[in-house]
Amino acid sequence: MSFRNDVSRRGFMRLFGAAGVSAAALPIIGQSQYASAQAAQAPAAGRRRGAGAGGGSDFGDTRVRDANAVIISSNENPLGPAASALAAISAVSATGGRYHQEAKSETIAAFSKTFDLKPGYVSMFPGSGGPLDLALYSNIGPDKPLVMGDPSYEQGTRAAATMKAKLFTVPLTKDGAHDVKAMAAATPKAGAYYIVNPNNPTGTMTPKEDIVWLLKNKAPGSVVIVDEAYFHFSNDESMIDHVAKDADLIVMHTFSKIYGMAGLRAGFFIGKPELQARMGDVGPGASRNGSGSVSMATAHACTASIEDADLIPSRRKINADIRADTLEFMEKNGYKYYPGSQANFFMVDVKRPGREFSALMQKEDVFIGRTWTAMPTYVRVTVGTADEMKKFQTAFKKSYETAPSVSHLDLPYTAQSELDRLYA
Repeated sequence: MSFRNDVSRRGFMRLFGAAGVSAAALPIIGQSQYASAQAAQAPAAGRRRGAGAGGGSDFGDTRVRDANAVIISSNENPLGPAASALAAISAVSATGGRYHQEAKSETIAAFSKTFDLKPGYVSMFPGSGGPLDLALYSNIGPDKPLVMGDPSYEQGTRAAATMKAKLFTVPLTKDGAHDVKAMAAATPKAGAYYIVNPNNPTGTMTPKEDIVWLLKNKAPGSVVIVDEAYFHFSNDESMIDHVAKDADLIVMHTFSKIYGMAGLRAGFFIGKPELQARMGDVGPGASRNGSGSVSMATAHACTASIEDADLIPSRRKINADIRADTLEFMEKNGYKYYPGSQANFFMVDVKRPGREFSALMQKEDVFIGRTWTAMPTYVRVTVGTADEMKKFQTAFKKSYETAPSVSHLDLPYTAQSELDRLYA
């Protein structure tokens, strides 16, 4: 079963206003304490964008929400940029009247050093949506099908339609992993295999050894594209070491998630030079898809974040602790959720169409994420702050106890049978 959602996770957003943060305000933005981050960012809370009716997009819509609204719809990190990133922005903002092309090069060098990558293996973009499209577009087409998991992030589905490539969707395993053996067997002519790890929307992991197996058993001439947008929240190893070995592999990274820089826009396309060069063959202007317009402020913030040794482990623990506390609430109340998430979100069964439930939550000023066609009664919930998740729990219990207008058993047979197969 394949499915669509017309809203993208990674469309372009306006530059986050962190460059205006004064140096005096920086010390209260402690990356290891949600409370400090919330206090520092409180003035901007009322300007955040909420989710559209029925779950909306991963970016939310343009309607302004009040400062008390709980926005846990778009897999954002409520901590925002780390103190180190904000300090870097503050330090260089006065020189913003000059073109600082070297800033992006410095970020690429810092990232490459972290993973022992040679020059030419990393490209930096304003966000990871554009380069993900290029990774897909440059390796699929009418005679080069795309193989991907189901349910998973829909950008692969849209790319296949754009490139007129045949699409093969393979159900996840019972544990929520990509079924790499079934993916390899889907077609002998695959151009690319798309794996989101952790997967969106389930948050579940595909073991690294499974992806390595796919690299060794894939169709000749094909590439494996691994989207590691949420990888830093997990306990697993990245696939980037296999890029360094010149595998037919592209890995995508973003600064929108654990680094808390969704509005600052930064992402990496990681692959050997041959695969980097293919981006320029997609079509007129494709290779210029924003690749040169990473802002100076963003680049310096990224470099500081990469070099901040405490950022990832501290934020990973904060997210895991709050996620565990929320799921414990789910279990105590008998609410069914998709197990195994290692991301900053999870899926929960609300026993009715997800859009209807989202509307009920909005009445409580809590804005949760969207649904997937293959999972019509499940909604995706982003992990917010501890206080936000307590408000979520109260709103969830009230909304769940409201009688649904459509019974769980009244859903179309195909949708219900798919749920039964996945979560039996």
